Formats: sequence, C-alpha cells, structure tokens
Amino acid sequence: MTIINTDLVLLDVNAGDDKQAVIRSLVQRLADSGRSTDADGLFAAAMAREEQSATGLPGGIAIPHCRSPHVDSASIGFARLKPPVDFGAPDGPADLAFLIAAPESGGAEHMKLLSSLARALVRKDFVESLRQATTPAEVVALVDGVLNPDKATPAKEPVPERTRTLLAVTACPTGIAHTYMAADSLAAAAKDAGVALHVETQGSSGSTPLDASTIAAADAVIFATDVGVKDKHRFAGKPVIASGVKRAINEPGKMIAEALAAADNPNSARVDGGAGPSAPSATQAGGVGWGTRTRQILLTGVSYMIPFVAAGGLLIALGFLFGGYEIANSAEGEQPSLAYGFGSIGHVIASTNSLTNLPAGGLLQYLGAVLFTLGGLAFMFLVPALAGYISFAIADRPGIAPGFTAGAVAVFVGGGFIGGIVGGLIAGFTALWISRIAAPRWLRGLMPVVIIPLFASLAVGLLMFLLLGRPLAAITSGLTNWLGGMSGSSVIILGVILGLMMCFDLGGPVNKAAYAFATAGLNVADPASLRIMAAVMAAGMVPPLAMALASTIRPNVFTEPERENGRAAWLLGASFISEGAIPFAAADPLRVIPSMMFGGAITGALIMAFDVTLKAPHGGIFVFFAIGNLLWFLVALAAGTVAGALAVIAAKQFVKPAADVEDAPALAAA
Repeated sequence: MTIINTDLVLLDVNAGDDKQAVIRSLVQRLADSGRSTDADGLFAAAMAREEQSATGLPGGIAIPHCRSPHVDSASIGFARLKPPVDFGAPDGPADLAFLIAAPESGGAEHMKLLSSLARALVRKDFVESLRQATTPAEVVALVDGVLNPDKATPAKEPVPERTRTLLAVTACPTGIAHTYMAADSLAAAAKDAGVALHVETQGSSGSTPLDASTIAAADAVIFATDVGVKDKHRFAGKPVIASGVKRAINEPGKMIAEALAAADNPNSARVDGGAGPSAPSATQAGGVGWGTRTRQILLTGVSYMIPFVAAGGLLIALGFLFGGYEIANSAEGEQPSLAYGFGSIGHVIASTNSLTNLPAGGLLQYLGAVLFTLGGLAFMFLVPALAGYISFAIADRPGIAPGFTAGAVAVFVGGGFIGGIVGGLIAGFTALWISRIAAPRWLRGLMPVVIIPLFASLAVGLLMFLLLGRPLAAITSGLTNWLGGMSGSSVIILGVILGLMMCFDLGGPVNKAAYAFATAGLNVADPASLRIMAAVMAAGMVPPLAMALASTIRPNVFTEPERENGRAAWLLGASFISEGAIPFAAADPLRVIPSMMFGGAITGALIMAFDVTLKAPHGGIFVFFAIGNLLWFLVALAAGTVAGALAVIAAKQFVKPAADVEDAPALAAA
C-alpha cells in the first residue's frame, strides 16, 4: 500500500474553523480508504500529540502526526485549506496541512516520514508547487518524489550555474558577542542571496581556520573585524571587502553584494599577502581608512591584554580574600609601592615560606601570598602584551618580539600603558619597514625569525631608552599625580566621563578605552586608581541590569525576545558583562544608548563621590570582598540601574523612534 494516494488528498476545501476539525476530516479520509480501523481512536492519538506542542510551521504549513494502534501501515493525508486554519505557527494560520499516521510499532518509519517532509517543506519551490497543483495526482507525485527520491524521475533541467563562494573573517576586541553576531548576519544574508559563505570567527572560544582548499576555491573574502586578521597572508590575492563588525551586523546584504562585485572586477582591491593584518597596503586594499585601521591596531593590543588583566586581577583579589589586604604592604627593608607587588609582604612570604615552613599567619596567609604573587606576575605582562600585539597588528608575527620588548622597556622606564602604546606602534612599523626590504634569497629565510626581530627590537629599544623613555615616564607620572590629587567636583566629573564611556558602545572601542585606562593603571597601593577601577566596573554593569529591570517592570514596551534577553541580562550585568544590553541597543539604539549613558554617568559620579574602591579588575558583584565601601558601591549601582531603566521606559513611551538609525553608535563595537 502506498503512503499517499489521490483518495487522501483534499484540494481547496473548507475543513472547518479550527485544527480539530481539519484533523478530523483527514482522519476520516484515512478511515474511508481502509487505512484506519478506528477513526475515533486515531483522532484521539493525533490530538494527544497536538496538545504536547503545536505542529504549525512558518510559511503556512501544518504537520499534525501520531503513532496509533489503529493504523496498519504508514499513511499521509493532505489538505489545501480555504480558509486557512491556525495550527499555532508564529506567523499565522496554515493553508497546507499534512496528517502523518504511523503504526504503533513504526517509530523509525514515523520519524523518517517526518524528517523527509520537513526537509522538503523548507524548499520554496516544493511548497509553491503544492499550492499551484490542480489535481490530487499532482500532489501525490510531488509528495512521493520527496519520500522516495530514488524512484522519482528527475525532470530535465538546464545545468545550473556554479554557486558563488565567499569567505568571511569576523573578529572583535573581546571576541564574545559582536564576532558571532557579525558572522550570523553575513551567513543569513548569503543564504538569501544564494551564495555559499564560509566564515572563520576569530573569537574568544577559539578559531577553526578555513581549509586551504576552501580558500583557494573562493571568489572573494570579507574582513569584518575591529582587530587585526590572524594569518591574513592565507588570503593573498583574493578580492577583499573590509569593514568593522558594525557594518557586517547592520548591512550584511550590502557587503555580500559588494564582495560579489569585487569578485567580478579584475581591478578590485586584493589582499596583500606580504603585509601584516593592518599594514598600509591592507588599508588601501581593504576599503577602510586610516582612522578605522588605527582603531583596529589599538584594539588588537587591548584584546590580547584583557586576559592578563582578568586572570591577574582576580588572582590578586583571591590573594586578598585568603591572606588579607596587609599582604600588599611593603615588607621591612623593601622599597614601598613597588610594581606588581614585588617588595611586599606577600611577595616575601611566597618566595621564602613553603607548605612545610608556614608564615605566622598560617596556611591561609601563605596561600593568599602565593595567589597575590601569581596575580602580580600575570600583571607584569599587561603592558608588554598591549605593545606586543599592537606591533603584531601592524607587522604580523615578526612584530611580536620587538613589540613585547618595547612594552618591557616602557615598564622599565616608567612609561606605563602610554609608553606601551607608543612603543608598540614604533616596533610594528619598524618591523613592517624591515620586512619590505628586498633581501637576497639566501637571507629571506632568516628575515622573520632573526633579522626583523633583532633590528626592530634594537631600534625601538634605543629610541625608548635614549629619546622617549623620560618624556613618557613624565607624562605617566603627571597623569597619575593629577588623578591622585583630584577631589570634590573634579573627581565626580571624572566619574561621569568614565560612566558615559563605559555605556556608549557596550564593549566597543570607547568602552574598551575606559577599561584599559583603568586596568593598566591599577595599583593596590594607589587609592586613586582603585576609585577609577570601581567607577569603570560599576558603570559597565549598569546597561544590562537597567534593561533587565526595565523589561521586568514594563514588559509591554518590549518584544518577547527582548523580555527573554532581559531575564538573562540580570546575571550578565551582575557579572560585569556590558554586552548583555547589546540585543536591546541593536534593535533600538537611539532610545536605549542615551538612557544607558544617563544611568552609567550617575553610577560613575556616585562611586567617586562616595570614595568607593576596587582592587579587582573584573567579576562584578562576585568580587565583593575586593570592594571598599561595599554598601555605597551597591547604592551607586542601584541608582544608575534605576535611572537607566526609567529613562529607557520613558523614551520608549514618549519618544518616537527615528526612521533611520543605522548610523547610531549602538554597534560601533567589537
């Protein structure tokens, strides 16, 4: 017995006003055709399955189904409904309904029918053919063709054109949110355009490099990055379209179209395999200006610095939890306030005591001292990592060694993170310049591993020591002293500025600039740096918490997906993950972003006014033990959260959204 025949097909019928009536009609068809021994029993089984979850699918389709002892062989009934009937699909009622009935023992066959139909129903041509069929026989032939493809006689069609293939690389400074949002946006746009797209997400969860054969077969490549592209030389010679991740999220269709046009244009910009991720030739070829490229260079350094900040800072905070804050005090006979905790009581305990020779404070103090020292050692790499990967973003791998050297020199001469930025830029461009010297063939193999690192390190080292070291140290020292001497209204204004920066682009360049400023200057012996760190973290927690609160107290002004995001944003905000507010900002930037900045500015100002301090650079409320004046920290955080929530609710109720918001700063980030 065939699965479907013309007796089981109903075309353009009024089967009732609800899904129960439609299912009853199809069941009766099966019973009248001798395929069911008990119509009532089969109907009950189908409705029992329907009550578990709706069987309506997007696109006006419904597939009620069940297994039943009242069916001897798998069967399908079909009805084309006029009028359509609601089967619970999110986009409205269905005009095409399939009833799949399988024997009680036919679980595998039931699932095979479902999967075969489901795959066919995502094909627009198949669904349209069902709607255009004029006889039951045509419907039977269409359905039998997808259920028994080996038996189907394929129609003679012209040989299709070769599918166009594109590549994309997406990357942002933190590699958490925007990297994957850009990838998904481009993938969806490519699917709509009928283009094959292979994406390499260079994010924090790791990256699976594109296969060499895939790269070779591609027509063009899209670089949607706010940091340098890793191993860009793999794409050498490919037509390229480049931008930050903002454009890939907002205008993926246009980027796909531009990439296809570039593939057809023999004079289009090409990836320069000899330059680093952000080299000048790549700037010209990629279609982005020096402003964007400079931002990419700096954000690459910040991106690689952040893991050292998080790991080192949290280790230091755990050290305080176990060993007490006194382990940061200078040991007897040591210079006070030495960098990274060296010369402190904790450093002395970690280097002289052991598990068999515990200090006077016992095991906890020893563990605290070890953790504190580990954190200090990790913090030693902050400025070298910043400089090293700024240099990497300019000159690729040959720039890493001179960049780290420049960062180490910046620390040694007291230049701080400003010195790291300057040194990284000098090292990168020096390494890039040396790499472009036309060397003899016998010397080329030594260039990236010996010649470039040696001479670039020598050049930047001499410049830093002989010319730039003292001025950079004076600038850093002056900035530190100025911040430390702030009081009254001045320090509150600084808190407002930091709060505005943290909430402006939710993890983007402005947010990262404020965060890098706070973490690079973090010093447990400097109260001013601890206040800045507290203001930055508290303000960064405001956006997700404010949106969570707003979507809770006034859910009717938010969509259902936004309400779902709001529930998740509570934990994201409490953990200091500003990106938790991105879904709200992406959908409504002109009303959400100013509201979040308003709340962040209030929190930053109150943190400074209440003299709150923070000895850990990350962790949110989960590093409460590292927060000085914890009660006032919570008060400031609550005030900014409530203010931001009320502001966004008011904006959504009383401010008419603008028609064009594509250039708003919501997704200027990474």
